Amino acid sequence: MKKILLASVALFGFAGAASAADLPMRAAPPAPIIAAAPLFTWTGFYVGVNAGYGWSNDDFDSVDLADEDDDGGFVGGAQVGYNYQIGSFVVGLEGDIQYADFGSEGAFIGTDGATYDLDRSDWFGTVRARAGVAFDRALIYATGGFAFADDANGWTVGGGVEYAFTNNLSAKIEGLYVNLDNDDDFPGFDGETDFGVIRAGLNFRFGTY
Repeated sequence: MKKILLASVALFGFAGAASAADLPMRAAPPAPIIAAAPLFTWTGFYVGVNAGYGWSNDDFDSVDLADEDDDGGFVGGAQVGYNYQIGSFVVGLEGDIQYADFGSEGAFIGTDGATYDLDRSDWFGTVRARAGVAFDRALIYATGGFAFADDANGWTVGGGVEYAFTNNLSAKIEGLYVNLDNDDDFPGFDGETDFGVIRAGLNFRFGTY
């Protein structure tokens, strides 16, 4: 009887072990999926504001003005533009309109004998191409194009550095030289208005991702 009981216990033990071996193995939990951060790109439309300092030198070849000294003052305004990045190269177009608290005032007598008052302009604008090289979130660029103020037209050239603190917000430091032709404003008068601008700006970019 004792041998029968021991044999029964052994048989049940083997059966339990076999049943356990037939159970499916618990699968390991899947590894967490980590999404890759999107690569930064300068491509996109942007709008922004700027402020800085400008100084002018009105160069009039035919006459002497009552006041033709260099004059400087505050410059501030807004800009809108578009960038397109190709590899490390960035190209784009930007337009801006500026308030300018500088310029010369005076009066002169033209070749027709009439007296003309010269009032300083308090605004100017530009439409410029931009081209530069991006080092991830830093952009070094040159810029140049068309400039205008009141009835005078001309050209501008310059450059700057821009850095993106976030995917949408960037800050820049920029310098421009602007040359405007005044020849058509007064008869017998050959002159130009040229000035420099140093300004800091803040841009908000509408990204493509």
